[in-house]
Amino acid sequence: MEIHLNFYRLKLVSELTLYSRLGCHLCEDMAKLLPSYLAQAGLTFTTIYIDGDAGLEKLYGTLVPVLKAGDHEICHYFLDTKALQQYISEQGNPLN
Repeated sequence: MEIHLNFYRLKLVSELTLYSRLGCHLCEDMAKLLPSYLAQAGLTFTTIYIDGDAGLEKLYGTLVPVLKAGDHEICHYFLDTKALQQYISEQGNPLN
């Protein structure tokens, strides 16, 4: 009998990443909204400013703000609470 575990689903990224730009009002809006949603699931986020980093500007320049969990993009432009809730639920930690 073989037992297969999906380790991706078992590993909840406890800190999300918000890719942002200085002076970006959409970025500021998402950063203000995130703490209340993430606190419910015991998660935090780190902001990475893409300004001056050619590689990050190429990846995210027209999409910021971009919210990611590891390599998984949750949303961009606006906080998509349904996508965030779905990601957390799929990882076994549903939002209340």
